[in-house]
Amino acid sequence: MLERGMTERVGGVSPVPPCRVWIAAIGCFLATACGGGGASGASDVAVQVNTPGAPLGLVATPGNASISLSFNPPASSGSSAITSYSAFCTVGAATVSATGSSSPLDVQELSNGVAYSCSVSASNSFGAGPRSTGVSATPLGTIGTPGAPTLVSLTPGNTSAALRFDPPVASGGGPIVRYVAACGSGQVTTSVSGRSSPIIVLGLANGASYQCSLSAFNSLGSGPSSRTLSVVPNPSTSTPTRVAEFTTVDFDTVPIYSRLELPAYFDGTVFALDNTPPGNSVDDKIATLGRVLFYDKRLSRDDTVACASCHQQANGFSDPRRFSVGFDGASFTSAHSMALGNIRFYRPGEMFWDRRSSSVESQASQPITNAIEMGWSETAGGFSALIAKLEGLGYYSELFSFAFGTPVISEVRIGRALAQFERSLVSSSSRWDTGYATVFDAAAPNRNLGADLPNLTAEENRGRQLFMTGRGQGGAGCAACHLPPTFSLAANSLSNGLDAGETRIFKSSSLKNVGITAPYMHDGRFESLEQVVDFYDRGIRLGPALDNRLRQGNGAQQLGLSPGDRAALVAFMKTLDDVELASDLRYSNPMKK
Repeated sequence: MLERGMTERVGGVSPVPPCRVWIAAIGCFLATACGGGGASGASDVAVQVNTPGAPLGLVATPGNASISLSFNPPASSGSSAITSYSAFCTVGAATVSATGSSSPLDVQELSNGVAYSCSVSASNSFGAGPRSTGVSATPLGTIGTPGAPTLVSLTPGNTSAALRFDPPVASGGGPIVRYVAACGSGQVTTSVSGRSSPIIVLGLANGASYQCSLSAFNSLGSGPSSRTLSVVPNPSTSTPTRVAEFTTVDFDTVPIYSRLELPAYFDGTVFALDNTPPGNSVDDKIATLGRVLFYDKRLSRDDTVACASCHQQANGFSDPRRFSVGFDGASFTSAHSMALGNIRFYRPGEMFWDRRSSSVESQASQPITNAIEMGWSETAGGFSALIAKLEGLGYYSELFSFAFGTPVISEVRIGRALAQFERSLVSSSSRWDTGYATVFDAAAPNRNLGADLPNLTAEENRGRQLFMTGRGQGGAGCAACHLPPTFSLAANSLSNGLDAGETRIFKSSSLKNVGITAPYMHDGRFESLEQVVDFYDRGIRLGPALDNRLRQGNGAQQLGLSPGDRAALVAFMKTLDDVELASDLRYSNPMKK
């Protein structure tokens, strides 16, 4: 090892007495005056080392996801002036660095609450010298929030950018529930959430320059942002011209639908309710085709309505109108549009309010051939007439080839693609989800669903307690039919007693996003959650199909809730709203025209 004297001995075979060194001003030669020689009689020569010494007096000051390193210059600058300093902070195998021309140096994108070992080196025209003695420091920041993710790369696509990243070293005070990527150009910023790398930001303008970064969130909030990288979206060279003309789909950067990064409580007990049939697991390309089919109004007889016309993303994939308008603009459906979030987690998988369809795949065809909804009834030529229309559009043969490997368009393939897109609509980012992730314990009684959540108000937690607790234990018993964490309906549920003498057995949607899916019930008779709670409190009617969980003795359930408890139940149900699902660009309209 070289010490600060920056010399090393060559030539001798045995130790020699200390010597003094003079550097000649001209000729760049070294002369030595030594007090003796080695046993061999050979003289020792001292050779000048050209790089600087190690910086001195290193002091580390922790900040929010950062450490500021102050230091003094080295005792020797080497054979030329110092041009820069480099700082290094290491934990495990990961090292984060920073460069600058003087003290202090700020090392950023660190993780709060993690101890780093830091050092500094100096460089001149001959290279970098040795590092200083290391010091330890722990970034503090906002205690409990995650550190900054490491943005690894940024790949442009057609009106999109793919951000690939590594998670922060520390998650802070709780598990990371999501990442938010943001790309800004001028005054416009587009953001999208995701649970794992990569995150694809859609809806960007081709040819514009964007600055992109991302941050991690846990139940306590957002950590610091990653570094910023620049990107210029451009049309894909592999996307067919007709596909690019009609849609924003980019064959090079297909959104991820198949690999959903879900909270830990989405475990085997939840996936036991998954109604995905063998052979139709979600595939990114097929789900992308399903997204186009879902939003394309050309699937209707006169190009006026699409699936998304009655299942609007901003309304939890439901319709704010009591009854949806048909393709002719004058006719209406006979039932309220069902919300689509978490339809994957209802077994055995029947669809529609009256459960008349056996699966999501078979359900997809019925609105298309309905004489009111999309108009392809038998008198209009049926499904074969729709297929002929899609074949004539051109871009569908290319999309079907991309998804299935051949350009064949069929009713079965359309059903598979729509079902895959719809099953990808999984809700796991509500305020309730964020709070429950911090207390979930698979081994605790009732998986710790009874625990108060730190991010909910007292009123919301009271409503949560009423919802989760059975009637005999002082609660309202809602969770007996609407099963957490998906809040999908229990498969053995019967009628809910809307009308006296009811013989029909209805199916309801998941309660995720229930605050934005009004009106309620199969016929949309209730305009507010307050009316819904009032009904279950004292409005249930007896009938042959009434579910036993809604019976009380020989009559219908009467909860007798106080006004405060009714308000608390409403407040809790609104914590099930998932703003991310209602705004995620992966599930937005991809049609250009």
